[in-house]
Amino acid sequence: MDTEICWHGRGGQGVVTANEILAETAIYAGKYVKAFPEFGPERMGAPIRAFARISDDPIRVHTQVYEPDIVIVIDPTLIGKVDVAKGIKKGGFILANYPGTPEELQKAIGTTAECHAVDATRISTEEIGRPMANTSMLGALVKINPTISYEELEDHITTKFTGKLSDKMIVKNLSALKRAYEEVQ
Repeated sequence: MDTEICWHGRGGQGVVTANEILAETAIYAGKYVKAFPEFGPERMGAPIRAFARISDDPIRVHTQVYEPDIVIVIDPTLIGKVDVAKGIKKGGFILANYPGTPEELQKAIGTTAECHAVDATRISTEEIGRPMANTSMLGALVKINPTISYEELEDHITTKFTGKLSDKMIVKNLSALKRAYEEVQ
């Protein structure tokens, strides 16, 4: 089964890194993956998207994702400014970094699609010390859609950042991952 994902965020928020971590974890879990970013004006704060396809079978499609199963919104300021629900498949869902309830999120987006909310900014600020919500969003994602397992994701984050980040910072990121996994609605 293919899972097609579209991420929405702004440059500098870790959208590309989160998509890369998701893709690499899926590869290590034995899945086939296509993942890539799409940039507009390449500057900090500009809206960007990233796409991923994850499958148990080889992937032959090489285009951006036009009809995602999953939409992930890292920057809540895009809600109402960007049509994040555009093309979402029937039965798909939206996961957003949003401080309100899923019902409030659904209304703010103006969609009938299933919505899930997690206050990833608050979680990352409390756990990591800065509003870098990408790790938190990955934790929330694997709770709602276990295409890859929480344990596989946790292991890959630890491996990927060992030697790049301090052990203390890795532990903080893993704490944010776990909290979002537990707190997503």
